Amino acid sequence: MKEMTMDIIKIIGVALLTASMAGCVNNDINSRNQYNGSAPPPDYDVPAQVVYRIDDHRYISLENYDKCYGDNYYVDTKAKLRTKLWRGNLSRYKGRLSIDDPTGMNIVIPDAPAETCGDKGCNVYLAYSSDGGRTFKSKKYMQSPYPTKASENYSILVAQDGFYVVKTSEYAKGKFDNDVTKYPLAPGIEYDTVAGLPKGYHIEYLSNKPLPPLRTPSGQDRFTCDASIRPSNLPIAK
Repeated sequence: MKEMTMDIIKIIGVALLTASMAGCVNNDINSRNQYNGSAPPPDYDVPAQVVYRIDDHRYISLENYDKCYGDNYYVDTKAKLRTKLWRGNLSRYKGRLSIDDPTGMNIVIPDAPAETCGDKGCNVYLAYSSDGGRTFKSKKYMQSPYPTKASENYSILVAQDGFYVVKTSEYAKGKFDNDVTKYPLAPGIEYDTVAGLPKGYHIEYLSNKPLPPLRTPSGQDRFTCDASIRPSNLPIAK
Protein backbone atom coordinates (compact mmCIF):
# COMPACT_ATOMS: atom_id res chain seq x y z
CA MET A 1 0.00 0.00 0.00
CA LYS A 2 2.83 2.35 0.87
CA GLU A 3 4.56 1.63 -2.49
CA MET A 4 1.30 2.29 -4.34
CA THR A 5 0.89 5.61 -2.57
CA MET A 6 4.44 6.63 -3.52
CA ASP A 7 3.77 5.70 -7.15
CA ILE A 8 0.64 7.88 -7.18
CA ILE A 9 2.58 10.81 -5.72
CA LYS A 10 5.26 10.41 -8.41
CA ILE A 11 2.64 10.34 -11.17
CA ILE A 12 0.99 13.50 -9.82
CA GLY A 13 4.38 15.20 -9.56
CA VAL A 14 5.27 14.39 -13.16
CA ALA A 15 1.88 15.64 -14.33
CA LEU A 16 2.30 18.93 -12.48
CA LEU A 17 5.82 19.39 -13.86
CA THR A 18 4.62 18.68 -17.40
CA ALA A 19 1.79 21.20 -17.03
CA SER A 20 4.23 23.78 -15.69
CA MET A 21 6.62 23.27 -18.61
CA ALA A 22 3.77 23.52 -21.08
CA GLY A 23 2.84 26.86 -19.58
CA CYS A 24 6.41 28.10 -19.98
CA VAL A 25 6.55 27.33 -23.69
CA ASN A 26 3.05 28.52 -24.61
CA ASN A 27 3.70 31.10 -27.30
CA ASP A 28 0.14 31.95 -28.30
CA ILE A 29 -0.11 35.71 -28.72
CA ASN A 30 -3.41 35.65 -26.83
CA SER A 31 -1.52 34.79 -23.66
CA ARG A 32 0.00 38.28 -23.79
CA ASN A 33 -3.46 39.83 -23.60
CA GLN A 34 -4.01 38.75 -20.02
CA TYR A 35 -3.80 41.39 -17.33
CA ASN A 36 -2.34 39.19 -14.58
CA GLY A 37 -5.39 39.55 -12.39
CA SER A 38 -5.17 43.35 -12.32
CA ALA A 39 -7.97 45.73 -13.23
CA PRO A 40 -9.05 45.68 -16.89
CA PRO A 41 -7.76 48.46 -19.15
CA PRO A 42 -9.63 51.76 -19.11
CA ASP A 43 -12.19 52.76 -21.72
CA TYR A 44 -10.75 55.89 -23.32
CA ASP A 45 -12.79 58.09 -25.67
CA VAL A 46 -10.25 58.38 -28.50
CA PRO A 47 -10.54 57.70 -32.24
CA ALA A 48 -8.71 54.70 -33.64
CA GLN A 49 -5.32 55.42 -35.20
CA VAL A 50 -3.74 53.51 -38.09
CA VAL A 51 -0.17 53.05 -36.85
CA TYR A 52 0.94 50.87 -39.76
CA ARG A 53 -0.71 50.42 -43.15
CA ILE A 54 0.09 47.49 -45.41
CA ASP A 55 -2.27 48.33 -48.29
CA ASP A 56 -5.75 49.73 -48.93
CA HIS A 57 -7.51 47.11 -46.79
CA ARG A 58 -4.92 45.83 -44.28
CA TYR A 59 -3.47 47.80 -41.38
CA ILE A 60 -2.62 47.86 -37.66
CA SER A 61 -5.10 49.82 -35.59
CA LEU A 62 -4.45 51.40 -32.19
CA GLU A 63 -7.54 51.81 -30.03
CA ASN A 64 -8.46 52.68 -26.43
CA TYR A 65 -5.13 54.42 -25.83
CA ASP A 66 -3.34 57.27 -24.10
CA LYS A 67 0.06 58.54 -25.27
CA CYS A 68 0.12 55.81 -27.94
CA TYR A 69 -0.24 53.03 -25.35
CA GLY A 70 -3.35 50.98 -25.94
CA ASP A 71 -5.00 48.01 -27.66
CA ASN A 72 -3.51 46.95 -30.98
CA TYR A 73 -5.45 45.10 -33.70
CA TYR A 74 -4.62 43.60 -37.06
CA VAL A 75 -7.42 44.64 -39.43
CA ASP A 76 -8.28 43.29 -42.89
CA THR A 77 -11.46 44.96 -44.13
CA LYS A 78 -11.67 42.77 -47.25
CA ALA A 79 -11.48 39.54 -45.25
CA LYS A 80 -13.56 41.10 -42.43
CA LEU A 81 -10.83 40.38 -39.88
CA ARG A 82 -10.09 42.26 -36.66
CA THR A 83 -7.58 40.29 -34.61
CA LYS A 84 -6.48 41.48 -31.17
CA LEU A 85 -2.72 41.59 -30.75
CA TRP A 86 -1.66 43.00 -27.37
CA ARG A 87 -1.89 46.13 -25.28
CA GLY A 88 1.20 48.28 -25.70
CA ASN A 89 2.89 50.95 -27.80
CA LEU A 90 4.05 49.58 -31.16
CA SER A 91 5.66 52.90 -32.08
CA ARG A 92 8.36 52.13 -29.54
CA TYR A 93 9.78 49.79 -32.16
CA LYS A 94 12.12 52.21 -33.94
CA GLY A 95 13.39 49.91 -36.67
CA ARG A 96 12.12 49.18 -40.14
CA LEU A 97 9.25 46.83 -41.04
CA SER A 98 8.42 45.80 -44.61
CA ILE A 99 5.56 43.37 -45.27
CA ASP A 100 5.72 42.22 -48.88
CA ASP A 101 4.06 38.82 -49.21
CA PRO A 102 1.91 38.88 -52.39
CA THR A 103 -0.30 36.09 -51.04
CA GLY A 104 -1.20 38.17 -47.96
CA MET A 105 -0.72 35.16 -45.69
CA ASN A 106 2.50 36.12 -43.88
CA ILE A 107 2.40 39.01 -41.41
CA VAL A 108 4.99 39.93 -38.77
CA ILE A 109 4.58 42.64 -36.13
CA PRO A 110 7.54 43.44 -33.84
CA ASP A 111 7.40 44.86 -30.34
CA ALA A 112 10.11 46.80 -28.46
CA PRO A 113 8.94 47.83 -24.98
CA ALA A 114 10.59 50.79 -23.30
CA GLU A 115 11.35 48.98 -20.05
CA THR A 116 14.89 48.95 -18.68
CA CYS A 117 15.76 45.31 -18.16
CA GLY A 118 19.06 45.17 -16.29
CA ASP A 119 22.36 43.68 -17.42
CA LYS A 120 20.89 40.45 -18.79
CA GLY A 121 18.25 42.27 -20.80
CA CYS A 122 14.65 41.46 -21.69
CA ASN A 123 13.43 38.88 -24.14
CA VAL A 124 11.78 40.89 -26.92
CA TYR A 125 9.12 39.32 -29.14
CA LEU A 126 7.44 39.71 -32.47
CA ALA A 127 4.01 38.39 -33.49
CA TYR A 128 3.78 36.31 -36.66
CA SER A 129 0.93 34.90 -38.69
CA SER A 130 0.93 32.51 -41.63
CA ASP A 131 -2.86 32.44 -42.09
CA GLY A 132 -3.52 36.00 -43.19
CA GLY A 133 -3.82 37.44 -39.70
CA ARG A 134 -6.50 35.13 -38.36
CA THR A 135 -4.18 33.87 -35.65
CA PHE A 136 -0.83 35.10 -34.32
CA LYS A 137 1.97 33.41 -32.42
CA SER A 138 4.98 35.03 -30.79
CA LYS A 139 8.71 34.56 -31.25
CA LYS A 140 11.71 36.03 -29.47
CA TYR A 141 13.84 38.04 -31.88
CA MET A 142 16.03 40.12 -29.57
CA GLN A 143 17.44 40.30 -26.06
CA SER A 144 18.42 43.73 -24.80
CA PRO A 145 18.56 45.82 -21.62
CA TYR A 146 17.06 48.73 -23.61
CA PRO A 147 14.69 47.23 -26.23
CA THR A 148 13.34 50.49 -27.68
CA LYS A 149 16.82 51.90 -28.25
CA ALA A 150 18.16 48.60 -29.57
CA SER A 151 15.31 48.29 -32.06
CA GLU A 152 16.77 51.22 -34.03
CA ASN A 153 19.28 48.75 -35.44
CA TYR A 154 16.71 46.18 -36.58
CA SER A 155 14.92 45.66 -39.86
CA ILE A 156 12.23 43.00 -40.30
CA LEU A 157 11.37 42.05 -43.88
CA VAL A 158 8.44 39.75 -44.64
CA ALA A 159 8.35 37.65 -47.82
CA GLN A 160 6.16 34.90 -49.26
CA ASP A 161 8.28 32.10 -47.80
CA GLY A 162 9.35 33.62 -44.48
CA PHE A 163 10.76 36.70 -42.79
CA TYR A 164 14.20 38.20 -42.36
CA VAL A 165 15.49 39.66 -39.10
CA VAL A 166 18.32 42.04 -39.94
CA LYS A 167 20.54 43.57 -37.28
CA THR A 168 23.22 46.13 -37.98
CA SER A 169 25.12 48.63 -35.88
CA GLU A 170 24.97 51.13 -38.75
CA TYR A 171 21.32 51.00 -39.78
CA ALA A 172 21.16 54.79 -40.01
CA LYS A 173 23.76 54.63 -42.78
CA GLY A 174 21.63 52.18 -44.77
CA LYS A 175 23.90 49.19 -44.21
CA PHE A 176 22.47 45.68 -43.94
CA ASP A 177 25.63 43.64 -43.59
CA ASN A 178 25.91 42.62 -39.96
CA ASP A 179 23.56 39.84 -38.91
CA VAL A 180 20.79 38.45 -41.13
CA THR A 181 18.59 35.49 -40.20
CA LYS A 182 15.76 34.12 -42.34
CA TYR A 183 12.93 32.28 -40.61
CA PRO A 184 10.53 30.20 -42.71
CA LEU A 185 6.79 30.80 -42.45
CA ALA A 186 4.10 28.33 -43.44
CA PRO A 187 0.98 26.80 -41.87
CA GLY A 188 1.95 24.60 -38.95
CA ILE A 189 5.21 26.37 -38.12
CA GLU A 190 5.41 27.35 -34.45
CA TYR A 191 8.55 28.95 -33.10
CA ASP A 192 9.76 28.94 -29.49
CA THR A 193 8.09 25.59 -28.79
CA VAL A 194 9.43 22.18 -27.83
CA ALA A 195 8.33 20.69 -31.16
CA GLY A 196 10.58 22.94 -33.23
CA LEU A 197 10.31 23.33 -36.99
CA PRO A 198 8.50 20.74 -39.13
CA LYS A 199 10.59 18.47 -41.33
CA GLY A 200 11.88 20.22 -44.43
CA TYR A 201 12.07 23.68 -42.88
CA HIS A 202 15.19 25.29 -41.48
CA ILE A 203 16.51 28.66 -40.32
CA GLU A 204 19.06 30.30 -42.63
CA TYR A 205 21.90 32.60 -41.59
CA LEU A 206 22.55 34.97 -44.47
CA SER A 207 24.97 37.54 -43.10
CA ASN A 208 26.78 39.57 -45.77
CA LYS A 209 24.52 38.24 -48.53
CA PRO A 210 22.21 40.37 -50.71
CA LEU A 211 18.62 40.70 -49.52
CA PRO A 212 15.55 40.70 -51.76
CA PRO A 213 14.06 44.18 -52.44
CA LEU A 214 11.02 43.76 -50.18
CA ARG A 215 8.68 46.74 -49.84
CA THR A 216 5.32 47.23 -48.14
CA PRO A 217 2.65 48.00 -50.79
CA SER A 218 1.72 51.24 -48.98
CA GLY A 219 5.36 52.31 -48.87
CA GLN A 220 5.28 52.55 -45.06
CA ASP A 221 8.20 50.94 -43.28
CA ARG A 222 7.90 52.29 -39.73
CA PHE A 223 5.21 52.53 -37.08
CA THR A 224 3.74 55.97 -36.53
CA CYS A 225 1.55 57.38 -33.79
CA ASP A 226 0.22 60.82 -32.86
CA ALA A 227 0.98 61.08 -29.14
CA SER A 228 -0.82 64.44 -28.95
CA ILE A 229 -4.21 62.69 -29.15
CA ARG A 230 -5.33 62.32 -25.54
CA PRO A 231 -8.54 61.00 -23.99
CA SER A 232 -10.93 63.58 -22.57
CA ASN A 233 -12.13 61.13 -19.92
CA LEU A 234 -8.82 60.60 -18.11
CA PRO A 235 -9.20 59.88 -14.39
CA ILE A 236 -8.98 62.97 -12.23
CA ALA A 237 -5.76 62.94 -10.23
CA LYS A 238 -6.31 62.95 -6.51
